Order: sequence, then C-alpha cells, then structure tokens
Amino acid sequence: MESTDTSPWVRSHRTAVRVQGATAPYDTLHLTIRYPALAARDDVERMSGALALDPAGAPYPVVIVLPGINVASAGYLELATALAGAGLVCVTFDWVGELFPGQYGLTPGVDIEAVTPQAYGARPTTPALAVVLDALTEQQAEGPLAGALALDRIGVFGHSAGGTVALQSAAPAWFPQVRAVATYGSHTLASQQLGFAPNTLLASPAKVPVMLVAGSQDGVVAASAIRYGEQAGAVGHDPVRRTFEEALADAPEAWLVQLAGAGHLLPCDVEDPTSARGFLESPPDGDQAQLRALLARTLIRFFAAWLKDDRAAHHELEGWLAAPRPEIADIRRR
Repeated sequence: MESTDTSPWVRSHRTAVRVQGATAPYDTLHLTIRYPALAARDDVERMSGALALDPAGAPYPVVIVLPGINVASAGYLELATALAGAGLVCVTFDWVGELFPGQYGLTPGVDIEAVTPQAYGARPTTPALAVVLDALTEQQAEGPLAGALALDRIGVFGHSAGGTVALQSAAPAWFPQVRAVATYGSHTLASQQLGFAPNTLLASPAKVPVMLVAGSQDGVVAASAIRYGEQAGAVGHDPVRRTFEEALADAPEAWLVQLAGAGHLLPCDVEDPTSARGFLESPPDGDQAQLRALLARTLIRFFAAWLKDDRAAHHELEGWLAAPRPEIADIRRR
C-alpha cells in the first residue's frame, strides 16, 4: 500500500452534541475528532492514552466527513487517520436518525423538505454541517484542542449521500468558512420520489473548489438509476460526470477523478456487509486497498492545496493531468 504521508502519532478526541429540532432519541451526534499528536510525555498520558495535540502545525485546517447512508464512522478510520497525519484535523460522526418516513439508520443528516422542488436552494440540505461547526467552535474555546483549529479553513468530504448533501449545502452564504469540497460516489441528480421530473440535475451552490471522485465499477450508483427516471444499470448513466459537467457552474475550479476498478464503498476500510447497500454491486476488479490509499493521497493533496495553500500539492495533481497514474481511468479539471 502506498504511503499517504501519515505522521507517527494520530489520536482521537470524542464528544457528543445535540441537534436542535430533531426528535429524541434521534437528536444526538457522536463526534470523533482525529488530530496530530505528540508521543506520550509521562505516565499519565501513557496510561490514559490521551495524548496532547502536536502544536507544531497549529492552527490546523479541519476536514469534516459526511458519511454515506448506514456507513458507520469507523469505516472511515483509515482515511481520517491519513488526513490527520497530513496535518488536517478530521471529524467523523455517527448519527442514528430518520432516513425516510418511519425508517431509521445511520445518516449524514438529510433535510427532506429542503430537497423538494419548492424549497431547494433556500437552505442547506443537511443540518449536520452546522451542528458540527458549532461543536468545533466549542472545542476551539476549551478542551484539548483549544486554540488549535483553523475554523476559517474548513474542508468537507462527503461519501455517497453525504457527498450529495455536501454539494447541495456548500453555499458561502450559509457556510463561509468552507473552502473546499470533495466527494466520492456522489452526484446531484434529484429523486422522482421528491417530486422532481425524470433526470433533473440540481445545481450546486458551491463557490469553492470541488473534486468529484468516482469508481469505474460503482454498482450502487448504477443500480440507483431507477430513482431518476432510468432503468437500473442503464448504459450511459453517469450522474457523477454529469454533475461535473453541468452542476458546478459557480465553482472556481472543479476536478473529476475516476478510479479504475473501484466500487462504491471504496472509502470504507471496514465495510459492514449487514448495512449500507454494497450488495448492489459485484466485487470490483481493482485492488481496493491500493485504490483506497490513492484516494487518501488524492484527497490530502486536494485539501492541502486549498486549505493550506500548498502549491506543491496542487502541482502534483496538475501533473496527473498530463501523466495520469495507472490506477486512474479518467481525470479532468476545468
């Protein structure tokens, strides 16, 4: 597996926050904040495991992970650790909430009313982003991460439905601190169940750099075509590419990266076969561990470029345009 620049010490800080307006008991997010840490300095730290944040790179930009439906935050452990090891504090969360009327599960937070023809564009489609940002403000004020977070340099990574709500919610009027958005297996086609006409593509309000990453063997996206007015597995159904081409008009820079032989659940290094919808796709051909490491490297470079003003990271991505890596089936920038 290729290195993703992980530093020797990454530790976690956990907290829980309430979601105003949500109905108990489905009104609590459990957050895990991973950060670059120092080695244990005394017996207290060795015995507790609570290692101090490494101040060398502070204040650290933050990447918030919006998960896929029924994907536990533990599934993003490898990615979160890689991001934190590269000097990007990473926040994941678990929220058991209402997915659809009467159906509950792990959710990135979806405001169904905000994703209707009458309301789209009036407010964020996920309440989770504001909740996490408020929690980070509290962590910045006191506790082990106090003063160490660059809360004006926020990145968002969304997987599957988490990526969709990220693309729909990253308006500067709502979240001016969000500087970059990346997604995997996500698009902005609108479901007919919500009242949209077939094949309706919603424009993203994002006015920041956006990177869309997809797998060439994403069976979940293919099977979901029926939601948007096409047959499952329809030839030419590529909503991620269409989102790149049509839905990001206000983004100053947009990337599309397709990974050869990757499936829908690539970001999850611990896939729970009893949850999510991985059963919709055949086992993909590519080496998923190698592709997962490349995904982490790609996201680290993207967020470093836009959250840390790292020109070397940007130049590396640009180099892939001229000479794509063998694991990349397609890469584009506009």
